[in-house]
Amino acid sequence: MNHAVRRMGVLKAFNALRTVNQFDGFDCPGCAWPDPDTHRSAAEFCENGAKAVADEAMTGLLDAAWFAAHPVAALLKKDEFWLGQQGRIAQPLVRRAGATHYTPLSWDEAFALVARTLNGLPSPDAAAFYTSGRTSNEAAFLYQLFVRMYGTNNLPDCSNLCHESSGVALKETLGVGKGTVTLSDFAHADCILVIGQNPGTNHPRMLTTLQAAARRGCRIISINPLPEAGLTSFKNPQEVSGWVGRATPLATHHLPVRINGDVALLKGLAKEVLAAEAEAPGAVLDAAFVREHTVGFEPWRGALEQVTWEEIERESGVPAAAIREVGRGVASSRRVIACWAMGLTQHENAVGNIQEIVNLLLLGGHLGRQGAGVCPVRGHSNVQGDRTMGIYEKPAEAFLDALGKEFRFTPPRRHGLDVVDSIRAMLRGEVKVLFAVGGNFLSASPDTEATARALGKCALTVQVATKLNRSHLVTGEVGLLLPCLGRTEQDVQAAGPQFVTVENSMGVVTASRGRLAPVSPELRSEVAIIAGVAEATLGSGKMKWQELAGDYGRIREHVSRVVPGFEGFSERALKPGGFYLPNAVRDERRFDTAPGKAVFTVHPVPRTAPPEGRFVMMTIRTHDQYNTTVYGMQDRYRGVADQRRVVLMNEHDLAFLGLAEGAQVDLYSHF
Repeated sequence: MNHAVRRMGVLKAFNALRTVNQFDGFDCPGCAWPDPDTHRSAAEFCENGAKAVADEAMTGLLDAAWFAAHPVAALLKKDEFWLGQQGRIAQPLVRRAGATHYTPLSWDEAFALVARTLNGLPSPDAAAFYTSGRTSNEAAFLYQLFVRMYGTNNLPDCSNLCHESSGVALKETLGVGKGTVTLSDFAHADCILVIGQNPGTNHPRMLTTLQAAARRGCRIISINPLPEAGLTSFKNPQEVSGWVGRATPLATHHLPVRINGDVALLKGLAKEVLAAEAEAPGAVLDAAFVREHTVGFEPWRGALEQVTWEEIERESGVPAAAIREVGRGVASSRRVIACWAMGLTQHENAVGNIQEIVNLLLLGGHLGRQGAGVCPVRGHSNVQGDRTMGIYEKPAEAFLDALGKEFRFTPPRRHGLDVVDSIRAMLRGEVKVLFAVGGNFLSASPDTEATARALGKCALTVQVATKLNRSHLVTGEVGLLLPCLGRTEQDVQAAGPQFVTVENSMGVVTASRGRLAPVSPELRSEVAIIAGVAEATLGSGKMKWQELAGDYGRIREHVSRVVPGFEGFSERALKPGGFYLPNAVRDERRFDTAPGKAVFTVHPVPRTAPPEGRFVMMTIRTHDQYNTTVYGMQDRYRGVADQRRVVLMNEHDLAFLGLAEGAQVDLYSHF
């Protein structure tokens, strides 16, 4: 409340927080953890959700006068925290070639500038169209339609940077690139693995789900290099005992795996499950499931037998006894859910990490039944929905066929560029325009300096945004800044008030209706901005872009005929709690892989130990941060105050280097 009131004021804070994640309210612009299906608490949000809402709905405005007083060179000297605290962008702005400041222009001028540049390119493939996971389903579908009608599949998105490996790994082994559990499954699991994930900061409402599981005796295993406060114990702030009682212990076990030692550790768990089966044949493995629903078991088991416990200990960094103890717990569990986040996906061998989880679950038949399955926990609130709507540089042929039939055109078939390939193409001078709907392309991308050089080589960079970030200051020859409505704000179009939809981590599609008045009359919705650019670029002869922008129900009608599972889209989205998309593994225990069954896969154990005198470094999100958005400078869960540039090291490594706690150091990358 302190954060919300300081950013929004008392009345606005009350109106915003009482409607966030409610059946008739708006979806939180933070994480993608699902809401309960049948009920909502009076405060259906977490601390970081409140910060996300307050950050979007803050009262300050950045108008032409503000930008006139702040040259871009001066803004570049400010950090992301300062930039984000200045307020909402109030009107369209342009930084023309050689200019030192952003200056205002009209929406029509902005659309004409984009259209002129796009239509002047030698090929549609000379433009890339980025998307953030906060974009609604309606905006995402219209966006990919415009891009493909323009003539390219260059649709990089934030999934390329976070859970791409999850989708690839699961599609290859299970036939579906998403999770296979619902929120209700957690009430039936007797073992939950939480791997490479920090729910306490990144999706705190998950802690209430884990608390309920812990109270009924569910085994909760935390696998992470650092023990996190949120998985150690939890005081639920929506219970009286959360204020005056004792905390609920959550994780029954913590395995402090070495950074990227997950393959070795997961092989150790599987090895112990097989050992338990050997001691009690028929009592541990789900032999019928393995026989009827999987392929590759015997080659996988043969390869696992060649992996020694010495290798597992060395590469995982965890004693064999600890792994064996947890492995016995997994072996005795009848319903296992495995959850993970970017601690598993942000590695060169990330697909192997995730497929080792699949191997482990296949042994016990922990897929396609209640209380068991895979649960990749996504970040931004609609990053999964964007992909469902066709935001993908490698679209399926069936999707393109349906899209072409619905809109009577021939979509491009050649695969487009993902984020990394887009950056490389910009550096080579092959991509001259970057159009970004949301996000912070510069700060989120893998190599900040290379990405900055790439953006600087563009003829035009366009950023659709609510607030200022560093990506808006490192522009092409010309930079456009187009301000959009936030998720919290009312969206009124020609047909009246509109709602949008989002898809959460568990495949539930729900409606979202902003309730606050827009902070500026010059803001336009993402849908309206995309339609305006599309009409200016492609004309309105074949497609009535403004009709779609005027009534989002028309977009949903098209979606219902193009994307499987969205039949009766608008009507089903308006039902309290929305609707579940079909999931072959979850609903039918069907595996749409090449062999028609779930696949055991074999992966080598990565060598993770660095050479003497070098260290493996990972980045972690501070508690006052969400993705690249910084809300404050406090990380109270880790005891860090008033600073963010902190290196956490093992005390033995500090002693080896002759360093003391609090010392100032320079970091040098081997790469």
